[in-house]
Amino acid sequence: MTIPTTGLQVPADSPGEGETVGTTPEPRWRVLRTLLHDWAAAACLGYIGLVVLMAVFAPLIVKVSGWGPYEFDQSAIDPNMGGIPLGGWGGVSGEHWLGVEPGSGRDIFARIVYGARASMVIALSATLLTSVLGVVFGLLAGYFGGRTDMVISRVMEFLMAFPALIFMIAVLSAIPADNRQYLLVVVISVFGWPYLARIVRGQTMSLKQREFVEAAVASGASRRTVVFTEILPNLRSTIVVMVTLAVPGYIGTEAGLSFLGVGVVPPTPSWGQMIASSVTWYSVVPMYFLVPGTCLALLVLSFMVLGDRVRAAVDPSAKGGRS
Repeated sequence: MTIPTTGLQVPADSPGEGETVGTTPEPRWRVLRTLLHDWAAAACLGYIGLVVLMAVFAPLIVKVSGWGPYEFDQSAIDPNMGGIPLGGWGGVSGEHWLGVEPGSGRDIFARIVYGARASMVIALSATLLTSVLGVVFGLLAGYFGGRTDMVISRVMEFLMAFPALIFMIAVLSAIPADNRQYLLVVVISVFGWPYLARIVRGQTMSLKQREFVEAAVASGASRRTVVFTEILPNLRSTIVVMVTLAVPGYIGTEAGLSFLGVGVVPPTPSWGQMIASSVTWYSVVPMYFLVPGTCLALLVLSFMVLGDRVRAAVDPSAKGGRS
């Protein structure tokens, strides 16, 4: 009795591989095929995939490069010049592919690779926890209504009105540095879930009035069955779009907190932490600032563009906003 989610229609006279005439592929395959035929979305997927591979295979990659993220190469810097890297472009060479950190001589490539792991683990973990909380509380508030909706809605409004960044800085500054990555995930998720929950709540309130839900209730289906087999599948497209758009925000939040000194604790590499360290060097060694800054900017941009393309693919009426 679940109605299918809307998607792009494929003409019956032009079946794709593995399809028969007169049939349309599953919505998720239609969306994926649309994204792969969009050069901007494909490029964003490629870069995101590259960063994910760096994060997963970081130990293997640094073995190939020859330098770990915590190793110091004093021969690559000039101690008489305050630790400025030897050679042009911040010490870029066959031995150090992206140069070295001024003052320490640590390999920037190795720290970029391990920094990708920190950024992606924190952002994806926060997104997963935020999505679970947002979907669960949004469904509860929208379907049950009454006092349940009132309590959850007041909590959402309080968290959305609260100065989240100030609270994050205060909490992370007061808590010991041990297990900081786990704390970052928890703190980010606490303030992130109401945005998804609010949208899920509104759509749930609309869907529960639909005929297919009323028919399920009339047939004797339990509330749990109605919520998870009738309403939740019809929220899939909305959840996918919101999750895709949430990831870049959490990547930026982690980088910003690390930049302010309350995020990932040194010597663990983080792109935001590297950008903070490069502030005093950018006029002398601009490569130290450009490399992590460019990697971070491209990752956030890729997720934002991909989220926009996913929204357009899921909801064809939104194509008017595409470039």
